[in-house]
Amino acid sequence: MRIDHVAYHKAARVALFGLLLQLVMGLVMLIFGRSAGDTGLEVASTYALPGILVWGALALVFHQHRLERLEAMEREELAATRGDASIFERSTPDQDAAARRLRQMHQWLMPAVSLGVAAVLASFGVWNWSRLRDMQDPGPDGASFGIGGALGWQLAVCLAIALAAFILARFVAGMSRQPAWQNLRGGAGYMVGTALTMLALAVGIIFQVFQKPGVLEWATLGVAGFQVALAAEILLNWVLNLYRPRRVGEVPRPALDSRVLGLLAAPDNLVRGINEAVNYQFGFDITSSWGYKLMLRSVGALAALALVALVLLSSIVVVGPGQQAIRLRGGRIVGQVHQGEVMWKWPWPIETSEVIEISQIRALPLQAATARVGKVNLWGDLSTDENRRPFIVAAPKLREEVRRDLGRATAEDATVTAEGEEQVRGISSTFSLVDADLVLNWRVRESGALDWLAFASDARVRKGGLQVRDAALREIARREVTQFLSTQPLDEVLSPSGTQLATTLRERLQATFDAQRTGVEVVSIQIPALRPPGDAAPLYEELSIDVQNARKVVEEAQRTIGANMARMLGDARLAEPLVAAIDEWRAVLREKGESDEATRQARLKVERMIADSRGQIATVIKQARSRRWALHMEARRTASEVLGQAAAYRAAPELFMQRRTMETLAGSLAGVRQKYVLGVDPSKVRVDIQMQQPDSGLNLADYLEKKE
Repeated sequence: MRIDHVAYHKAARVALFGLLLQLVMGLVMLIFGRSAGDTGLEVASTYALPGILVWGALALVFHQHRLERLEAMEREELAATRGDASIFERSTPDQDAAARRLRQMHQWLMPAVSLGVAAVLASFGVWNWSRLRDMQDPGPDGASFGIGGALGWQLAVCLAIALAAFILARFVAGMSRQPAWQNLRGGAGYMVGTALTMLALAVGIIFQVFQKPGVLEWATLGVAGFQVALAAEILLNWVLNLYRPRRVGEVPRPALDSRVLGLLAAPDNLVRGINEAVNYQFGFDITSSWGYKLMLRSVGALAALALVALVLLSSIVVVGPGQQAIRLRGGRIVGQVHQGEVMWKWPWPIETSEVIEISQIRALPLQAATARVGKVNLWGDLSTDENRRPFIVAAPKLREEVRRDLGRATAEDATVTAEGEEQVRGISSTFSLVDADLVLNWRVRESGALDWLAFASDARVRKGGLQVRDAALREIARREVTQFLSTQPLDEVLSPSGTQLATTLRERLQATFDAQRTGVEVVSIQIPALRPPGDAAPLYEELSIDVQNARKVVEEAQRTIGANMARMLGDARLAEPLVAAIDEWRAVLREKGESDEATRQARLKVERMIADSRGQIATVIKQARSRRWALHMEARRTASEVLGQAAAYRAAPELFMQRRTMETLAGSLAGVRQKYVLGVDPSKVRVDIQMQQPDSGLNLADYLEKKE
């Protein structure tokens, strides 16, 4: 093939045609997808429309190649007509404007377009991926995945675009075998990528016709992933082109030229590569042998035999002893339930089968994220997760003494007053929270296969990874568990007696599942973790310690009371009747007064009870009584003595007075150092006083006086 401006002009026209076809296909996908409500076509349009940049860049480059060839032809003709030119008339490639622009396009334009296409594909791919993931579990306010109502037209559009794109890609790939048209491989690869995306959507639509919506959603999600993967390959090609050595006169291969899509655009190259790989592995040209050629000639018959075998195998379903199976025709149940036998059905896709494991016990966690548990678990050591939602429980149950204290009730009457009842009702109406891991162990009833299939769809919720049936079971179980725990006091939930909590929950869930006709048998309810929520768990541990300390203080106080009552009354059991008798005496005293006979009788009763005891109080009372009698007898003795001295006084009053005076002085002055006698007639008293003082060995004045 002659490489001239005509060849490049033809390549530029093919690139412009590819640009036009790529634009038309992208707009058809976008407009038809929006009008029909098909999310898959909308996502595919985000892949097709960036191909305009690829074909546009190729058209510009081939047009510049054409201009460069025309410029070269003019230069050659000018050189032929003038002959040898002077040094000033000679031209070099650096001075040729078209050639310089061509080099700049290969050096700057094509890498920039490649990076731009990669950026657009990566942006659309990530956006489509996140949007589709949200659509798979939209929630109450989110948009769901659109399938469209005209599946026949959607399938026709997908197949038509795929066929047109593959034909153009195959044609352009054939042209790219010529050295001058090698860069058309990038457009062919991108066009075959468009054909692959539309073929994937067509397969998803076919499965949608047979009531398999998940395939179309996965195909659309695969298109988004394909965009990201193609962007990554383009970026990798750009990096490798920076380090690839250049040959003189070689046209650079742009980074947007995908090697993988290029193989798909030219299947013969792929087959040739496979043949070469097989020959390399065996070490000789095995593809030229008669056996290999016989296998290639018989591959059609082998494929037909394999297809027949697959059809026959799809008509046989082996149902095990712990399984039940039914036939489905167009999503409708046909025939009866089969168990432990071979079930025959029409081949796929006329009829399908649904096999249910009725003997398998399945675990369904009710929490979004389970807590890590070990052999020994402390409430404060368990990790917390923002996705974990606590359960609502009632406030702790009030003890009787607390209710009695709030109601200001007496010991005999335990009923509370109106004010206390209002306080009790206010405290009891509040709620608390608990963080619990609940695992529902369930299985399908032996007679509940039809109910289980009719309960909900088997489609999967992408975010949770569960089927719709499992998600519905979990939500029903959460509702029942929340309603039940909201009526239970906090202390009874955190400290359940034995298996009472799990048993009650199992019976409640079983009754609810039976009412909903789920066909499910609740085997058990497991509670791996049960604690107060979040950072409040250590506070509950401190509360338990404080409760134990409070019990210790109360028991020590009770022990002190018992010891004191035993010491004071002799027997601690006498304290309660004694306190009751004292309260009765005080009540009668306030009501009737101190002078009333009933008050005196009540007081005598208290005194008798105290006096009859053998404790410290009785001892003090008895000591007081003996002290009173001692004082009384001493007073009587003094009175008798005074009465005995009355006769002596009458006989000699003056002598009696003098004698009593002297006796008094003698008794009072016996311990006095200086004695004075006052009140006696001086004529009858003779005082003889001798003042003597012993010498002291330390008296220096007496020593000096004697020396003189």
